[in-house]
Amino acid sequence: MILTLAALVLLMLLAVAASLCFGSTNYRPWQLWNGSAEAALARDVVLELRLPRTFAALAVGGLLALAGTLQQVLLRNPLADPYILGTSGGASVGALSALLLGVGTLGVNAAAGIGALLSIVIVFLLAGRDHSATQTRLLLTGVALAAFCGALSSLLLSMAPDGLLRGMIFWLMGDLAGAHWQSATVTLLILLCVIWPLTRELNVMGMAAESAHGLGLSHIHLRWALYFASAIACALAVTTAGMIGFVGLIVPHALRLLIGQDLRLLLPAASLAGGIVLLIADILARTLIAPQQLPVGVVMALLGVPVFLFLLSKRAQR
Repeated sequence: MILTLAALVLLMLLAVAASLCFGSTNYRPWQLWNGSAEAALARDVVLELRLPRTFAALAVGGLLALAGTLQQVLLRNPLADPYILGTSGGASVGALSALLLGVGTLGVNAAAGIGALLSIVIVFLLAGRDHSATQTRLLLTGVALAAFCGALSSLLLSMAPDGLLRGMIFWLMGDLAGAHWQSATVTLLILLCVIWPLTRELNVMGMAAESAHGLGLSHIHLRWALYFASAIACALAVTTAGMIGFVGLIVPHALRLLIGQDLRLLLPAASLAGGIVLLIADILARTLIAPQQLPVGVVMALLGVPVFLFLLSKRAQR
């Protein structure tokens, strides 16, 4: 366990170093202290732009991977993911509604959390009780809910004034520029500290319903607590960086193939790996067509689809 986490921390540090070195401009961290005339501009680029964006990518990726891991355990389905199940869509509808009403940051976060929680409740009610039909109902419910939230988002965009429209569209595609990473980072750390002591019960919950009941686990209150935790993680990720898919899907999949099912290791490892994956996608978004920047959500989707298909093939072989 320690070696796995140490390897992920090392990868994270390498990704952070790359994020600070590469971007839409050619300024590098070592230019901060060379005494040249460009040192002040390099300081603004590296410390004021790249560093906060790096922290935001790590926090948002960790939140999405944590939410995806929890939903896969709660619904006993490896296809569960905030993006596919419509949780991110519900959060985005709530956030867009709050933006149109002109409320502050706290109101936007609250609206996103309510939208995410409502989406999770719908999935739980329609797919979570009949475990024999979970796979089919989960996929159908998730696809329908995501499509419905997408339609509502389009409706809200059509009602938005021109001054807000461009920013809202770019935000929906996933954007880490100017993201406030502090609240997302603190929330991620708090959720990990609260949830990790419950991983023994979560390991039992991941079994079949009959096995969990036979071991004496009464998980109604635990399930609802984790639904709230997943909704909070998803809401903070959406309000910080917009709609970003596939992180909560491919990261738990890949880690299960590498390190197994034990959530005592999987939860912290997924949080680290999710941040690393999203940070790499953000580096590509800043450098592929520099000086222009791509939406990180688009880059993540382009990377996530082939990776997910590859993981499905590896899972079928196993």
